Amino acid sequence: MAGTFSQIYIQVIFAVDGRRSLIRPSWEAELFRYMKGIISKMGERPLAINGETDHVHIFLGIRPSCCLLDLVREIKKATNDHINTRHLLEPRFQWQEGFGAFSYSHSSLNDVIEYILNQKEHHKTLSFKEEYQKLLRQFSVDHKEEHLFDWVE
Repeated sequence: MAGTFSQIYIQVIFAVDGRRSLIRPSWEAELFRYMKGIISKMGERPLAINGETDHVHIFLGIRPSCCLLDLVREIKKATNDHINTRHLLEPRFQWQEGFGAFSYSHSSLNDVIEYILNQKEHHKTLSFKEEYQKLLRQFSVDHKEEHLFDWVE
């Protein structure tokens, strides 16, 4: 729409079904490139993607017309299909239901990108559960513990 200008930055986080450690180092870079392609194809702007063997962080710039639910649904569906049709692992790969989404200002861009790109370093001292709960507190997101991801203790 003419005359519409925006800067909308969202960090999306979602986990492997059952929080199993299934994302393999041997193909994670390919997976992240594939995700970037999906996001770009849908008209949005991928800024950083990284994660661990059991979850992924995606930082992106979106247009006002973007339906985040549809975008995340397409990323999950397409990557499930990609991993499974290429037989990258057994058993069958699937993402867990749900996701977290957190918005950021333009002034936070570099910090969030750096944080996402350094995921493996962060998770040497902080579990995914601790990280996710910290974000929920930091952003004052009302939630019920039983509706969060399945946690592997």
